[in-house]
Amino acid sequence: MTSEGLLLRPSASPLMCVVAQKVRVEEELEAYPNESVDLRCQFIDGGGRTKLTQVSWIWEPSDGQRDNIAVYHPIYGQSFPNVAFKDRVVFLHNTLENPSIRISNLKMSDAGRYTCEYATYPSGNEQGTTTLVMLAKPKNSARVVTVQAGTKSVVVAQCEAVDGKPAATIKWQTSLGGNHSTSTTSGPDGTVTVRSEYRLVPTPTDNGRELMCMVEQRTQERPWVYPVTLSVEYPPSVSIEGYDHNWYVGRSDAVLTCLANANPPPTTVTWTAASGLLPDTVVVDGNKLVVRKVDDAVNTTFICEVRNKHGASREQITTVVIEALEEPVSPGVVAGAVIGSLLALLLVVTLIAVLLTRGRSGGSNSGDYGNKARLLFGNKNGTGANNNGPAVYAYRESCEGSGALSEKSNDFHHHHRPPSAGNPPSAHDILLSGDVGEAERRKFHMDDSMEDEEEQYDRFGGGGDILPPAYHMGRGHGEEMDVYLDDDMESQRDGSVISRTAIYV
Repeated sequence: MTSEGLLLRPSASPLMCVVAQKVRVEEELEAYPNESVDLRCQFIDGGGRTKLTQVSWIWEPSDGQRDNIAVYHPIYGQSFPNVAFKDRVVFLHNTLENPSIRISNLKMSDAGRYTCEYATYPSGNEQGTTTLVMLAKPKNSARVVTVQAGTKSVVVAQCEAVDGKPAATIKWQTSLGGNHSTSTTSGPDGTVTVRSEYRLVPTPTDNGRELMCMVEQRTQERPWVYPVTLSVEYPPSVSIEGYDHNWYVGRSDAVLTCLANANPPPTTVTWTAASGLLPDTVVVDGNKLVVRKVDDAVNTTFICEVRNKHGASREQITTVVIEALEEPVSPGVVAGAVIGSLLALLLVVTLIAVLLTRGRSGGSNSGDYGNKARLLFGNKNGTGANNNGPAVYAYRESCEGSGALSEKSNDFHHHHRPPSAGNPPSAHDILLSGDVGEAERRKFHMDDSMEDEEEQYDRFGGGGDILPPAYHMGRGHGEEMDVYLDDDMESQRDGSVISRTAIYV
């Protein structure tokens, strides 16, 4: 941008005429302390008839007088009359047409109006003015103010922007129900310090809550944001945990824990008993009270007292000792007992089912074979000779399962052999019969015909050759018929031995 300087000069006539000359400068510049700034100036002569004799830079502070800080003459050279700018101001080109200067190591007090003024002939003086705005980035900070919980509104946080130019704006972002106040202080160099305080009535629940300080200022590309965590101090509040109402005699390592909510943290934790001294089985470990062995001595009231710099608080709990017949069963033992019971129950059900099945089977057989007879053939006299008729022995089983061996008829005899007197052969005699050959054993075979069993059996004593219907005796080459038994014998409950080839009738 350009600024035109106008010079009014009187003429011979009462009329005034204005001759315009142009001096090109920048209207406004911004700079920061300790930095440098270039003030540009250029004379524009449209017709080329103006003669430049000298150029000067004049500084006018916002609250002071005008003063030359730099002068350039084509014959006499450069001059810097103001001591405050000495060694900080230089000409960039050393020409009257472009007398731009540079100011280094800027100070906030350097702010003001800078005028580039030409001395010309025949026009006189021409000038252009640049306003230098000094900016300062504020030094932002925020901090918490530690307070004690109470009933009055107090400052809990502060935020400030120090030595900024222009002045900063401070805002608070929070969900707390407090309010804030802001104040400003101007510095000697034109800077401004802004302070803001946040207030509320602090409670223990406000401790640790957060609020944000936000600073906005022209020199910052984005707002400066800083979180503040409140610090509210209060005396302890105490609670006791760990008692489960199951302190039985003999229980070991029962623990009570004293919990305290306090800011600052508790300095001391003290355990006592309402009955006096702590029982011998009790051990104190910090905020824990450990009962090594529960007995009647711990059937009392335990008191926990916690203290910090703002005061003390206590809590108590009454423990009741109960009698316990048995140690509490662990969940694993209970689970094992349940599983074992289920397996035992399953085994019992299985045994009952098996017994019922056998009972039904036995009842069915007893109907058909209530009385079973085993017919045994052998030598009646038990001597081993095959000269006597076969003896028939019947083994009968009753419904109760008991049986006895009896002789049904022992008067079997061959038609040309009279029966011999004597006792019927025993099973041992039959087994000792050694004159029965394998070929003779095969002469006996089963007959599927079982009709009229009882009638046929009764005729065995008539001396004929009729055998029970379940048997047919094969005859050999001679007249005699020998009856043999299988040597596969089995023992009976009464001590006797009976052949397994016996037939039930």
